[in-house]
Amino acid sequence: MLKANIETFLGCEAAYEEADIVLYGAPFDSTTSYRPGARFGSRAIRSESYGLETYSPYQDFDLADCCVFDAGDQELCFGDVSLALKDLEERASEILSDGKLPFLLGGEHLVTLAAVRAAVKKYPDLAIIHFDAHTDLRDDYLGAKLSHACVIRRCWELLGDGRIFQFGIRSGDREEWRWGKEHVTTNPFVIDPEVLSETLRRLEGRPVYFTLDLDVMDPGVFPGTGTPEPGGVSFDDLRKAAVAVCSRANIVGCDVNELAPGLDASGISTAAACKIVREMLLALSKNNI
Repeated sequence: MLKANIETFLGCEAAYEEADIVLYGAPFDSTTSYRPGARFGSRAIRSESYGLETYSPYQDFDLADCCVFDAGDQELCFGDVSLALKDLEERASEILSDGKLPFLLGGEHLVTLAAVRAAVKKYPDLAIIHFDAHTDLRDDYLGAKLSHACVIRRCWELLGDGRIFQFGIRSGDREEWRWGKEHVTTNPFVIDPEVLSETLRRLEGRPVYFTLDLDVMDPGVFPGTGTPEPGGVSFDDLRKAAVAVCSRANIVGCDVNELAPGLDASGISTAAACKIVREMLLALSKNNI
């Protein structure tokens, strides 16, 4: 029988009613400050996922045994940042209200703000774990309060001090670093397994939103991103850290963002993004069993 050609992330074909996790894409990069193209990231991750196996030898677990629904990319207004964020927040709220875990595929990093707005309404004591090359703590970028360079500052305004934990940070202006020392916990340059483990221990039982900017990886292994920053972590270090967070924390929402597939003709960056998403989905599913 012929069926409609509806592309999903590899193995994520559960019905919405049955799903524990819901993937949804945010093809948005209107505030990108350097090289655009992240709006195509979610589509590329979905399409190129078919170069992987559903089975992970790292975790001895298979996506075929998980209940994940892929809602596809959301249609967003590129000309109005506030309206795009509002639409994304409504989608995240709908998923949360149905008792499911929203997993957002960006897109630029600003889309995280929409998901966090939805999550903190349901979980007022929410904490954030943030992997990134950049602090994203500017109060504004060239006068704009809504920018991917300001996303974690906007999230802080929702959560307050002591509830945001950053890893891998190696770039930001002087004021961001000074401000961050007073308001967030920044672990610079690397994702130290021991520090991460202690953070996860401190957050045990608390609702956690996990945001992963793929430019935390070194551009030598992940060149396909809008603002590459030399000196990042390896793919395998990121994989281990992301799995640790998804396995041990009480994750209530998460995202993977800032893949710009057109900036890496080799496809290596997209392949890395796909594998990170697969490993996160598997760890989240195992954590919920």
